[in-house]
Amino acid sequence: MTTTRRALLGAAAPLLAAPILPAGAQARLQMATPYPDGNFHTRNVRSFLDEVQAATSGRVQVQLHSNGALLPMPQIKGGVQRGQVQFGEILVSAYGNEDPFFEVDSIPQLATNHADARRLLEVSRSFVEARMQRQGLTLLYMVPWPPSGFYTNAPVESLDSLRGTRFRTFNVMTNRFATLIGANPVLVQAAEVPQAFATGVINAMITSAATGVDTSAWDYARVFTPVGFTLTRNGVFMNRRALEGLSAADQQAIRTAAATAETRGWQMSEEAQRVAEAMLASRGMTVARPSAGLMEAMARVGETIATEWQARAGEDGQRVLAAYRAARS
Repeated sequence: MTTTRRALLGAAAPLLAAPILPAGAQARLQMATPYPDGNFHTRNVRSFLDEVQAATSGRVQVQLHSNGALLPMPQIKGGVQRGQVQFGEILVSAYGNEDPFFEVDSIPQLATNHADARRLLEVSRSFVEARMQRQGLTLLYMVPWPPSGFYTNAPVESLDSLRGTRFRTFNVMTNRFATLIGANPVLVQAAEVPQAFATGVINAMITSAATGVDTSAWDYARVFTPVGFTLTRNGVFMNRRALEGLSAADQQAIRTAAATAETRGWQMSEEAQRVAEAMLASRGMTVARPSAGLMEAMARVGETIATEWQARAGEDGQRVLAAYRAARS
C-alpha cells in the first residue's frame, strides 16, 4: 500500500466516531469506486456527490477516488464497513460469496432488458437493503449495467463455440455459467481485462458493451454478441454510522440526491447500451445478432442456474422469483 493510500485511509476512520455535526460544521468524507472516470456509473456518482455538496451548502464534501485508485473493487465493501472510507460503489453480485441474495440480478437470462431489470429491482430492493443494513451499511441507490454479451475472436454460433475457452468471470454466476457450458472459468477484474486477453489468460468473456468500451475491446476481440445475459447492478452505499453522524437535514439531502442519481443512472444505462454498441462497431468490431438456437440454449442454462440459486437463497429467493415472474406476466 502506498504512503498516500495509507494516509487517506488513516484519516478517514476517525470520522465514523464523530457525533452529529453542529450547524455549519463540515464533513470531509471519502468514496471509493472501481470504475474509470469516463464510465457512466462514475459520471453519475460525480453528479450525485456534487448535488450532495450543493444541497448541504458544503457541509458534506466527498472526495471521489475512481478506477480502484484507493481500494480495488474486492476491498471496497469491507473498507466502507470498517470505516476506512465512508462511501463506496460495488458490483453487488460480486459479493455473492457473502450472501447468495446479492446474486439475484446476475441470474443469466432472468432479466434481459431494462424494463425487466426494473421489475426485478422493485421486488428485490428491500431484501438487499436489509442485508446491507445488518452489515453496518446504508444502501443509497442501484443502477444496472447495460445488457451483457460475448466478446470473442470468432462468431458464437452456439454455446459449443465456447467450450474449452478460457472464460473471464467476475462473480459466482459467471463462474457457474462458464462451468456449465464447458469453458474454463478465470476470475479477472474489469481493469485487468486487456492484459488478460493480451497474455492469453482469457480468450472469451461476457460483459456489457459499456465495459467493452472502457477496456478498448477492439484491441483484443473481433466479435461482440449481445445476448441480454444480465443487467447486473452497481450499488452505491454509505457506512451507516457515518450517515447517522450527520444532521437529519443532511441525511435527507443525501437520500434525495441518491433517488435522483438512481433515476438518472437508469437513463444513462439505457443510453450507454446504444452508444457503446455503436462505438464497438465503429472501431471495427462485428456486433453479431445471436441465433435462435443460441438464445434457446442460453435460456436452458439460465433456468438451471435460477433453480440452483433459489435453493441457496432459501425462502427469500423463492419469494422474489415468484414476485418477479408474476410482475412480468
